[in-house]
Order: sequence, then structure tokens, then C-alpha cells
Amino acid sequence: MQTPYDPPQDPLDILHEDEALIVVNKPAGLLSVPGRGEHLADCLLSRLQAAFPQALLVHRLDRDTSGVMVFAMTPHAQRHLSAQFEARKTRKAYVARLAGLLEPAQGSVDLPLIVDWERRPRQKVCAETGKPALTEWRVMRHEGDETRVRLMPKTGRSHQLRVHMLSLGHVILGDPIYAEGAAAAHPRLMLHSEELRLKHPDSGRGMRFRAAAPF
Repeated sequence: MQTPYDPPQDPLDILHEDEALIVVNKPAGLLSVPGRGEHLADCLLSRLQAAFPQALLVHRLDRDTSGVMVFAMTPHAQRHLSAQFEARKTRKAYVARLAGLLEPAQGSVDLPLIVDWERRPRQKVCAETGKPALTEWRVMRHEGDETRVRLMPKTGRSHQLRVHMLSLGHVILGDPIYAEGAAAAHPRLMLHSEELRLKHPDSGRGMRFRAAAPF
């Protein structure tokens, strides 16, 4: 169950800024874009635009996920960056803490996903109506009865990493929607966008942005 919206008030954590794009480390608990209703108006986009009025949205992270997000500073950059995401030319890596001991050391999940309309915002695996979704994973280490894992999504479906890990029987710790019992008893969702690689929209140069996981 989603908790009441009480976003953190941390100052903007800017990782990179130039004439075409700006990269920010989003805190967990803050919406990427406004939700429905005045009580959900506060978000990373609005905070960023207060400082940089020209900033434009390119992609999103779930409210409960922290980490690297890129915003465009010009309409050209927005089109170019959005096209990279759409064509799956960006490379993303996340860190997560999972319940249980995930084995083997690496693998992939190729399961189509669709919104679970009766239980929104939950998503579900559905072979008939789901959209293709692929996640590669690699175990970093086991910690007691938990697993620290690096996740490399090859598609960008809503809740993809959360549902794919759940499908393996290893829910992401602290997930307010999918975790239950002890796995839910964490101060936040243990999912962080650690790295994003893309091409600069003006120069075409490859760029790599990182923010270490805070857990």
C-alpha cells in the first residue's frame, strides 16, 4: 500500500550541468512529475524548473526509487534524448537489495508486463496482453538472508524491475506495493538508479553518470 505523500526536502543534488542537459540524483520518496491533485504537485521536475525554468522532462523514475535522472535544457536535446530512450540506446544500471538468496550468479527475466487494472498502480505479468520486458541481473553479494544485485533493464516498463524480481521469488526490500511482512519493514524501497549512459544530444559524445546507492 502506498504511504501518504511526504517527500523529502533535500536540496537538489546536481551531478552534471551543461547547455543541453542536466543530470540530477533523485531522492527516494519524491515524484518525478506531478501526480493528480494539489497534494501531489511537489516533484523533482517542478523543483528543478524553479532553479532552471528551461528544464524539460525526458524520462521518469518511480516515486520510491532514487538515483540518476537526466533532463533536457532545450527542445532539441529533449527530442534527441527521448529518442535514445525510445530506441533503447541508453544503458541503465540499478542496485537493489532483495529478500532471500538469489541464485545463480547472473541471469535474465523476459516476461511481458501490463497494468493490473483492478489493483492499480500494481503491474503484473501477462503473456496475452503484456508488453515485452527484459531485465538482466547479476548478483553482487549475499548479505545474510538478502541479496545485493545489479539490474540492467533493457526495456523501460512501469515497475519492471520490481515485478521481475518478484517473479523470481525475491521481492525488492522495502517495496510499499509488492513486499509483505518483514520484507516490507524497511525505511524505503531498496532500489537505486546507479548509472546512466547516453550520447550527448549536441556533440554525440558518450557520457556516463553515476550516483552511489545510499543503502
